[in-house]
Amino acid sequence: MAIEPPLTELPIKTADNGFYRGFSVNVTVISKIIISILVVWCIFWPTQSGNVLGGLNSVILANFAAWYIWVVAFFIIVCFGLALWPAAGKLNLGQPGEGPEFSNFSWFSMMFGAGIGVGMLTWAVAEPVAHFGSNPETIQGITTGGAADNVRMAYKWSFLHWGLGAWACYAVAGLSLAFFSYRRGLPLTIRSAMTPLFGKSLSGPLGHLIDIVAVVATILGVAQTLGFGVEQFVAGLTRIGIGGLVDAEGGATFVGIIVALLVIMGASTISALSGVGKGIKWLSNINMVLSIVLLGFFIIFGATFFGASAFIVGIWDYLIALPQMSFNVWSSDGVEGSESFLLTQWQGWWPVFYWAWWIAFAPFVGLFLARISRGRSIREFVLGAMIVPSIMCFVWFAWAGGTAIDLELNGGANGVIFDAANGDKIFAMTEFMLAPIAEALAWGMAMLIVILLMTFLVTSADSAVLIVNTINAAGDEGPKARPHILFWGAALGLVVAGLLISGGTSAIQTAMVIGALPFSVVMVLMCISLVKAIFNDSRREAAGVPAVHSEIEGATGNGLSPAE
Repeated sequence: MAIEPPLTELPIKTADNGFYRGFSVNVTVISKIIISILVVWCIFWPTQSGNVLGGLNSVILANFAAWYIWVVAFFIIVCFGLALWPAAGKLNLGQPGEGPEFSNFSWFSMMFGAGIGVGMLTWAVAEPVAHFGSNPETIQGITTGGAADNVRMAYKWSFLHWGLGAWACYAVAGLSLAFFSYRRGLPLTIRSAMTPLFGKSLSGPLGHLIDIVAVVATILGVAQTLGFGVEQFVAGLTRIGIGGLVDAEGGATFVGIIVALLVIMGASTISALSGVGKGIKWLSNINMVLSIVLLGFFIIFGATFFGASAFIVGIWDYLIALPQMSFNVWSSDGVEGSESFLLTQWQGWWPVFYWAWWIAFAPFVGLFLARISRGRSIREFVLGAMIVPSIMCFVWFAWAGGTAIDLELNGGANGVIFDAANGDKIFAMTEFMLAPIAEALAWGMAMLIVILLMTFLVTSADSAVLIVNTINAAGDEGPKARPHILFWGAALGLVVAGLLISGGTSAIQTAMVIGALPFSVVMVLMCISLVKAIFNDSRREAAGVPAVHSEIEGATGNGLSPAE
C-alpha cells in the first residue's frame, strides 16, 4: 500500500462577521458559559461550592492518584525518548532550514516566566521548609523532621515537584502543537495534535470538545498560580507599608484580594493587547534580570555553601531516586493516623497536587512554548524546555530555601521564617537578614520582590489570555478582538476571586485538580499521536513522500491525497 502525505488541512468553522468574527463560536461560547457558571456559583454560593468541590477532590484523590503519578512518568519517558530517537530529535519544529524567532535569552526568559517563574517566589523558600519539617521519610521514621539529617530529603522531594516531571508536561504539549502547526500547517490549537488518531473528524464536535477542555484547564491552572501569587502580592504590599490588606491571621482580606487582582489583571490585560513580541517579551526579560539580582543576593549574602551543598547533593539524590519516586504509589489501609494513611495523604497533598497543576497549566504553557519555539529542533526543544528550567528551579530552591533553613538551624531566626505564611516567608527572611543592617535595605528588597512578583504574575496572566484567545480563534495567532481579551482578563480575575472567597487557595487547588483530569487524557493521546506521526514521517522520508506542509504544497498534482 502506497504511503500518503500527512493531513495538512483541518478546517475549523469560525464566524465571518459580528462579535465573534474570527472565533469558533462553539468553543468560545461554551467555554465562557462554563467559566461564568463557576464564577457565579463560587461567589454567590461559596459554602455549597466549597463543599461540592471538596467532595469531588476527595473522590479524585482516592481513585486517580496513581493515574496522575504514572502519567507524568510517561511524559518524561516520551520527551527524552523523542530527543534520543534519531529520526525525531533532528526534526525542525518549523519548515526546513527555518531558524528560531527569539534569542536564547529571550526564549529562556519567556519560557521560565510564563511556565513556572512566579512559583519561585513562593515555593523556593516555602517548599524546602515544608519538606524539612515533614516528608515520607519522616513519616516512616527514617529521618527527623526539622533536624539536620532531614535536609537531603527536603531537597529530594522539592526537586521532584519542580524538576523534569513539571517541564515534561509542558514539553509534551509544546512539542505536539509546534510539530503539527509549524511542520504540518495545521491550526495552532490543541485538537491539531491529534490528527494522526482522529483525522478530519476533529473539525467537528470532537475537536470542539478537546479545545473546550483545554480552555477550562488553562483558566483553572493559571487561576491556581494567580491565587498563590495574589496572597503573596498582598503580603508584599503589607511589608512595604500598605495597610488594611491582611487579617489578624495574616491572610489576604477581601479588600486585599480585590486590590491585588485589579492591579495584576489590569496590567496583564494591557500587556496582552500588545502581543507576545512586545509586552510579554519585555516583561519576561525584565523579570529574568530581576530574578538574577534577587538570586544573586541569596547566593552571595545568604547560605552560600549550604546552598551549594543542597544544590549538588540534592540533584544527585533526586536523579538516583527519580525512578522510584516517579512510579511509587502509596495505598492507605483506611486507618486514620496510620503510616500508610499518612503517606497516602502526603502524596495527595504534594505530588498528585503538583502533577495536576502542571497538567492544567500544560495547554497554556505548551501552546506558548510552541509559539516561541518555532524553528528549533525537537532535541533542542526538549533539552532547552526541560533541563535548563529544571536547573534554574533547583538553583532557586537550593539557595533561597537553603538560606531559610540555614538561618533557622544556625542563624538564630527562631521561627521568624518558619512561622510566617507561605507567601510571606521570603519577605520574612529578607527582612531578618537586612533589617539589623538598615531598615531601608529591608524595605528596598521587599519592594524589589513585589515588583518581580508582579512582573511574573502579569506575564503568566497576559500569556494565558492570549493563549485562550488563540485556541478560541481556531489557532489564529494574529491580533484578537479587544473585547475578548478584556473578557478573559476579567474572567480570570473573577475565577481567582470567586474561588478565594469560596474557600481560599484550597478551593482553587480543588477546582484545578478536577479540571486537569480530562486534559491529562488528552495529553496521553497527544503523546501517542506525536510518536505515530514521527514514525510515519520516517517511512515517508524513506519512500520519498513529502511530509512537511510546504513540500506537500509544492507536490500538488502528484496524485497523492493527504491522509494520516
